[in-house]
Amino acid sequence: MTSQVSSPAEQADGTDGTDAAVVGEQRKPGGTKDVRRLDRVIIRFAGDSGDGMQLTGDRFTSETASFGNDLSTLPNFPAEIRAPAGTLPGVSSFQLHFADHDILTPGDAPNVLVAMNPAALKANIGDVPRGAEIIVNTDEFTKRAMQKVGYAASPLEDGSLDGYQIHPVPLTTLTVEALKDFDLTRKEAERSKNMFALGLLSWMYHRPTEGTEKFLKSKFARKPDIAAANIAAFRAGWNFGETTEDFAVSYEVAPAAKAFPVGTYRNISGNLALSYGLVTASRQADLPLFLGSYPITPASDILHELSKHKNFGVRTFQAEDEIAGIGAALGAAFGGSLAVTTTSGPGVALKSETIGLAVSLELPLLVIDIQRGGPSTGLPTKTEQADLLQAMFGRNGEAPVPIVAPRTPADCFDAALEAARIALVYRTPVMLLSDGYLANGSEPWRIPELDELPDLTVQFAQGPNHTLEDGSEVFWPYKRDPQTLARPWAVPGTPGLEHRIGGIEKQDGTGNISYDPANHDFMVRTRQAKIDGIDVPDVEVDDPHEARTLVLGWGSTYGPITAAVRRLRAAGEPIAQAHLRHLNPFPKNLGAVLTHYDKVVIPEMNLGQLATLIRARYLVDAHSYNQVNGMPFKAEQLASALKEAIDG
Repeated sequence: MTSQVSSPAEQADGTDGTDAAVVGEQRKPGGTKDVRRLDRVIIRFAGDSGDGMQLTGDRFTSETASFGNDLSTLPNFPAEIRAPAGTLPGVSSFQLHFADHDILTPGDAPNVLVAMNPAALKANIGDVPRGAEIIVNTDEFTKRAMQKVGYAASPLEDGSLDGYQIHPVPLTTLTVEALKDFDLTRKEAERSKNMFALGLLSWMYHRPTEGTEKFLKSKFARKPDIAAANIAAFRAGWNFGETTEDFAVSYEVAPAAKAFPVGTYRNISGNLALSYGLVTASRQADLPLFLGSYPITPASDILHELSKHKNFGVRTFQAEDEIAGIGAALGAAFGGSLAVTTTSGPGVALKSETIGLAVSLELPLLVIDIQRGGPSTGLPTKTEQADLLQAMFGRNGEAPVPIVAPRTPADCFDAALEAARIALVYRTPVMLLSDGYLANGSEPWRIPELDELPDLTVQFAQGPNHTLEDGSEVFWPYKRDPQTLARPWAVPGTPGLEHRIGGIEKQDGTGNISYDPANHDFMVRTRQAKIDGIDVPDVEVDDPHEARTLVLGWGSTYGPITAAVRRLRAAGEPIAQAHLRHLNPFPKNLGAVLTHYDKVVIPEMNLGQLATLIRARYLVDAHSYNQVNGMPFKAEQLASALKEAIDG
């Protein structure tokens, strides 16, 4: 997919919302059904956690990406491996927003809901606006299934859904009928009903089909009968849409020809982008990549992905626990590898002592925290950004650590490269704060050209670096670069560079154990000065109208904030926007930016952690707008809050 990007003014129309605008209507050539052109659509697939909703949504997303639309997704699933079938806690959903222009969020509310059972309908109907289309699998609306979720009478018959466009479809029956010639049990045939639904939606929105059929052949290569059955169900769903009288209109959403710079694109999730960024960083640094990790939701996908890339010099170690994972990674850093450990909030707590050790050893180490709802086990499959203060201060003693936060799924690639740059140049552990929303969500990503990638080449210590008073040359492991304050990185086994490391305080220069008070004071201040002196870009401010209110964000709030800002500007409201990638150290111009505005509003998926840091550092009366319900902000919700701030 290649296209020219349009100007921000052309695209800043605030359309990350609910209603899809009709931009044209025509009669389908050679057919009898109308084709209606839309500028965007939000679809939500919802069903039992065993109904394959994530796979269905992922396939629809992949075909949409190949078609050339801009898109954003929001998978939402239970934490339980298999919640009780047909219950509200067991509902799994996948929301996709795709458009013919630049979009930033998965959308506030679906235009189309596909409900595979009563639980899926009840769990999601509150998000569906009146007038939206609802496709329901009528076969599952049995008396017992409805009673299980609290329906006294069928919502398909009691008039409660009269404000919606209801499409009752016996998905299970139609799927079983389509597969009657296959040697499958009824239960096996019923499992393909998600492919029937995917085929129907693919017809409704003119999605390509070749990629899905190829995917099914590959996925079930060892079970060709199952592959053939799924393909047959997929085609049957397409044909049902083409022939049934219930669907009189299909829809087209044109490719987003002006939304992207020219290049080669692919759909990518945040965790996959992070994985590719780590591999790229290791190649650009010409270092082997080592991942020491313990599986934890929602970070495990990085371990799974990196384990596939041994051909790039990647070594993955699935440890017995979080502490062993980071301990192995720190050992690999000592040995000269680009070392990484991945986890979520509870794992960061367990790794904190070893992160402090890495601060003392002054070795490069990437600690990737895919944040989730807490505290403790919390909400493993839901999103939150409440680990910022833990990343800043969650260690004993003065143990400063740089913090980098990506803002979109695709941006996770660049954030990984930036975290690696800081770790390698300044010889320090670096925290990268992603979250579940970014990790599981996806969007188009332009694959960079090789000459666009940073040079991360590392120079290891090769010989003595200090001359004693008697003229002899020695190696001092804590003699610092005057520009970066980084100490030399000496690979074990290099002749003449033997040196001591450990957690006890080091003597400046020599690295010998030291309990001298003055030396400890000096080393603490030097380590802090090293972090404070990290070269990070100035924060950029988007302020076309000389606004008096600034909305400041970090991490995954970028999409909802930007969508809300677009809405307000489209309504004539002046508002400025800035977004932080570097949270420690802050950009050097941040203080001047903040004091330029009368009001500063900071939306966060926590109780105000960045706002706390901003108030303390810059003495600015920043206003918090907070949400901790495990879900990302909605653009409309943020727009209303920001409008109140402007008017207040």
